[in-house]
Amino acid sequence: MPVSLKPLDQQVVVITGASSGIGLATAQIAAQRGAKLVLVARSAETLSELCSLIKDEGGDAICVVADVGNREEVDAAAQAALNRFGRIDSWVNDAGVAIYGRLDQVSEGDSRRLFDTNFWGVVNGSLAALPHLKASGGALINVGSEVSEAVIPLQGMYAASKHAVKGFTDALRVEVEEVDKAPISITLIQPTAVNTPYPEHARNYMAQEPKLPSPMIDPQQVANAILKAATEGGRDVKVGAMAVLDTTVSNLLPGLGDKLAAFQARRQQKDIAPRHPEGTLYRPGETGRVHGQAAP
Repeated sequence: MPVSLKPLDQQVVVITGASSGIGLATAQIAAQRGAKLVLVARSAETLSELCSLIKDEGGDAICVVADVGNREEVDAAAQAALNRFGRIDSWVNDAGVAIYGRLDQVSEGDSRRLFDTNFWGVVNGSLAALPHLKASGGALINVGSEVSEAVIPLQGMYAASKHAVKGFTDALRVEVEEVDKAPISITLIQPTAVNTPYPEHARNYMAQEPKLPSPMIDPQQVANAILKAATEGGRDVKVGAMAVLDTTVSNLLPGLGDKLAAFQARRQQKDIAPRHPEGTLYRPGETGRVHGQAAP
């Protein structure tokens, strides 16, 4: 069945991870373009302020406090969308957490918690959204990463979770689009490094404050790619020139990709002591910022 996606100003869009970074940028731009929004995150205070601001500016949004690793809470978010707007046109799985540390140093508990959010959060959101998207057609958009195909040292478990997101998304696309012929577009967004609060939110095992290696792209560039997928569809969308380069090298010249990735180890550390090594792995961040902090 052909997929017919609505203009954004006619859509009800659910966005997880909406309280900071890419999710917040996506929410802001979608609101400006007239979408009705259901914004999901753990950060209750930030979400409340965001919803109030959108409404003050003439937009229409509800906010749902939920941990995407909990299927019941994600189902409740889907139900809240139906109760308020009667349908779901696009669902964006963006929520994510990070860990900086060698794989042999990170605790199993922390690694499992990361997978609860980064992988199971995508699974939970996708399966909660599917029945409603099948009913009237729509877009499912999962935010992966260039490390859904490449890797980076000191963020090994994050890379593993994003590989898993790609595997799940690709298999789901075949089942839904090709086998079922359902009127749903399923897109994987794969950004390069993005200037968000991601490093300061990370659980940090290193002796230095973490950072992302440059060059970084603006979160609004990723948000625009997400919203384009909501209206035009797509399959795998690389965002940023480095995402294209890194995934190409990893796929075509994997040995070279390994050596280039090794150079990134030192480029992920600032010359200062860790500020908040616990990060937001187990608690909401409440920073409410799209962009990250400037490097000292």
